[in-house]
Amino acid sequence: MFQALEILTVLVVAVAMASALAHALELPGKMRLSKENYLAVQPIYYPGFTFGGVAEPLGLIMILALIVLTPPFSGTYWLTAGAFVALLAMHAIYWMVTHPVNNFWLKENQPEGARKRFFSFRSHAEAEAPDWTVLRDRWERSHLLRAVFGLVSLILLVAGVAA
Repeated sequence: MFQALEILTVLVVAVAMASALAHALELPGKMRLSKENYLAVQPIYYPGFTFGGVAEPLGLIMILALIVLTPPFSGTYWLTAGAFVALLAMHAIYWMVTHPVNNFWLKENQPEGARKRFFSFRSHAEAEAPDWTVLRDRWERSHLLRAVFGLVSLILLVAGVAA
């Protein structure tokens, strides 16, 4: 049972990391887009990445379960705890840096239902927005940071599982 939890946790954290990594890998190309093209491309991400985003809180819960079930203060414990901290940092960056910018990109294409409620949380869409390049840079670089923390989390988790 514990081994199954380890494997599932690695898979869930890998999905969380992959979503951020996908955004990070697009960075060089997206930074070359004009405002019109960038604003046209940006909304296409939200349907799929909204579902993929479930992996982050689920991964945190699953890593926490591993921490609770791992012998305290062992090497595996610390690696798993490090994976939790890195994934938590990744998730925090989303809520503090990335998410507040999302509604600016969604002004023209508001999602419906639960996604609308999700994206309206901590929204700054009504506030006067700075230059679009400031928001673009913030959004894109936040995903780069998220990918780094996601990768660190995955590496620490795999090392803990392998230990």
